[in-house]
Amino acid sequence: MRRGRTDKAHILHLRHVEMNPKNEFSLVLFDGVCNFCNASINFVIDHDPGQRFRFAALQSEVAEAYLAKFDHKNGNLDSVLLIEGGRIYEKSDAALRIARHLRGWQWAWALRFVPRFFRDAIYGLVARNRYAIFGKTNTCRMPTPADSHRFIFTTTPNQ
Repeated sequence: MRRGRTDKAHILHLRHVEMNPKNEFSLVLFDGVCNFCNASINFVIDHDPGQRFRFAALQSEVAEAYLAKFDHKNGNLDSVLLIEGGRIYEKSDAALRIARHLRGWQWAWALRFVPRFFRDAIYGLVARNRYAIFGKTNTCRMPTPADSHRFIFTTTPNQ
C-alpha cells in the first residue's frame, strides 16, 4: 500500500477496480445538496442510456476516500469531479467529458478547444451563484429505486 493512503481509500480503490476492471463506467462526484447539481445528475441519468456513469455526493465518505486516493483537496465543493480512466477531472473539463458520453450532447466535446481559463471562468461564475439562483436542500439527493444501482453509498467492498 502506498504511503499516505488511507485504508478506506485503498478499499474503495480495490472495490472500484473490481467493479470497473475495464473502465466500463466513470464516477461523477457532485454537490449533493445543490438543486442545480441534482438536476444535472438527473439530466445525466436521462441521457445516459448505456449507464456509463455512477454517482456519489461530494459530502460522502465515498468521495472523501476517492479524493484521498488522488491526493485531491476539494474543500469548497464548487466543482463537479469526474473520475475516469484512472484520472480525476474538475470544472469544465469534467463537464465536457461527461457531455461527450450523453445522447444528443456529444457535440459539446468540441468545446474542449476553447481555452480552459475561459471555460473555467464561466463554470466558476455559475458555481459561485448556484445556491442563490437554484437553491439548496438540507440533505443529499436520494436516488429513485430504479436508479439506486448507479449510486455508490459506502466504501465497503460488499455494497
